[in-house]
Amino acid sequence: MRGFVLFIATGAGSGYAPVAPGTAGALVGLALYVLGFGALGAPLYVLTLLSGIALAVWASAGAIEIFGQKDPGQVTIDEVVGMLTTLAFLPATGTLSAGPFTIESGLLAGFVFFRMFDILKPFPIRWIERNLPGGYGIVLDDVAAGIYANVALRIVAMFLPPS
Repeated sequence: MRGFVLFIATGAGSGYAPVAPGTAGALVGLALYVLGFGALGAPLYVLTLLSGIALAVWASAGAIEIFGQKDPGQVTIDEVVGMLTTLAFLPATGTLSAGPFTIESGLLAGFVFFRMFDILKPFPIRWIERNLPGGYGIVLDDVAAGIYANVALRIVAMFLPPS
């Protein structure tokens, strides 16, 4: 069971990246989106994302016990689900809304926005990280960063001229 918890908590091992493990975890989330999540219809995407968030909270709590730290740096499943939150309800192909984003540039912009909000932690993201217990604090701050990034991506797409 320990191996399973660590596999999930470290975002399939991305948390062991020697440099920028959070970025590596976000890239795992991006890859999951491209490899299949993006093709799911909205109800199945929501169900899968919520299940992933619940699994992430559970695995993060287990990793706290294994590593003996409040927020182990090796835990990157939070970045995985945060990135999947960023990309929720975006088209898998074509353009984003009526804006000029192609799906590729939308994915890149979503990645940049997510990492920006995850690092800067505007209110209430930092509060969530510091005040929610265990796996909840580890995971839900990244989900909040993903929500911010998703909204930012949509706002940018609205104000760019159509291609």
